Amino acid sequence: MKSPILWFVLTLLAVIVVAALGPAERSLGTNVRVVYLHGAWVWAALICILAAAAAGLVGLITRRQGLHYWSMALGRAGLVFWITYLPLSLWAMQTNWNGLFLAEPRWRVATIFTIGGLALQIGITLLEKPAWASALNLVYGVILMYVLQTTDQVMHPGSPIFGSGVWRIQVYFMVLLVLTLLAAWQLARLWRGVETPVKVRATPVE
Repeated sequence: MKSPILWFVLTLLAVIVVAALGPAERSLGTNVRVVYLHGAWVWAALICILAAAAAGLVGLITRRQGLHYWSMALGRAGLVFWITYLPLSLWAMQTNWNGLFLAEPRWRVATIFTIGGLALQIGITLLEKPAWASALNLVYGVILMYVLQTTDQVMHPGSPIFGSGVWRIQVYFMVLLVLTLLAAWQLARLWRGVETPVKVRATPVE
């Protein structure tokens, strides 16, 4: 029961069930459930990426090796959620806009940072230096947040959930977000286990 793989699968199933039971909205109807899931998913990705940057910053300051490995694990978990957020975004566009608006600035940013994130993680793997992982995750997180703050929004609303003024939708979304974050945490735990250095025991010489 301590396996992060098992808990990841269980929390992922919980996310799917809760997303399928989301409250309908007056203009979008039940299609808004895709928007709920899409929103929780991208927030989980962003929180993981920011956590990777924060762990990396503290690791660089304190020179604690364990924080470098947590930065690597959180960065990779965040990238997985960021990449899988793209098809969810397309699904949300299709169900609610009746088409794909790929010229949306937020979509372009998401695509660019997906490619950049993949290149970054490949580089981190090839470097095999945890401190470099912390530094690169820190730079990636800062640039991503800056670009998101300065990117125009055409059809993408700024804060559709918290700007709705409907408390039951807001409470529901927070529950969905917490479950999604739990799934992301289990994925980070899984990556952390993979990246943990193997301690070789010294064999006594006879």
